[in-house]
Amino acid sequence: MEDGKPTSGTEARIVQEATRLFTERGYIATSMADIAAEVGINRTGLHYYYRTKDRMFQAVFGSVVKQLIPQIHEIILEVNSPVEERVSRVIDVYYGLFKANPSLPMFMLREMQRDFDNLLNAIYRMHLERYCTAISLGLQREMDSGHIRKVPIRFLFMTFYSLLTMPFITKNLCQYVWLEEGEAFTDMVAKWKPYVVEQIRALLEIRQ
Repeated sequence: MEDGKPTSGTEARIVQEATRLFTERGYIATSMADIAAEVGINRTGLHYYYRTKDRMFQAVFGSVVKQLIPQIHEIILEVNSPVEERVSRVIDVYYGLFKANPSLPMFMLREMQRDFDNLLNAIYRMHLERYCTAISLGLQREMDSGHIRKVPIRFLFMTFYSLLTMPFITKNLCQYVWLEEGEAFTDMVAKWKPYVVEQIRALLEIRQ
């Protein structure tokens, strides 16, 4: 318990409901009592699994990033696959998670502003930094070998995540202004994906 790895049906439900409440309301606006009420247990029962809200947050953060980082690591380092194919698959992983948790991108932005050190410490506690380092080194090796264009890793990161998350961060605006008649938000996101792939491909393509 308390490590982001649910060990029982009740604990898994706690993490699920806490994830929903944290992402929808934010860390500050969500109380342990709120989480207990959504799960249908009392505070004592909740504290059996997670003694503090900070521990609860760590479990939520762990459940999210452990769905992402190992998969992203595996896809990105498939050096024999074309760049556009890898980018497309990485987007699918993120979009699958965002579909289940539409407020997740905004939640992560808020938490980086609220307490970045806490997020960073959680990453180190779960030993996830090794995946991030391996991804960066793998991309740098591809650049150095001439397989993809040399682009500063930080700018590649910022370009990709800006394109990836912008529709979700501005969802209300998109739904009010940009949706075509009869179009759902998920339809618009699906149509946006090829543009993201093309932008990253163009950024990394070796130019003759």
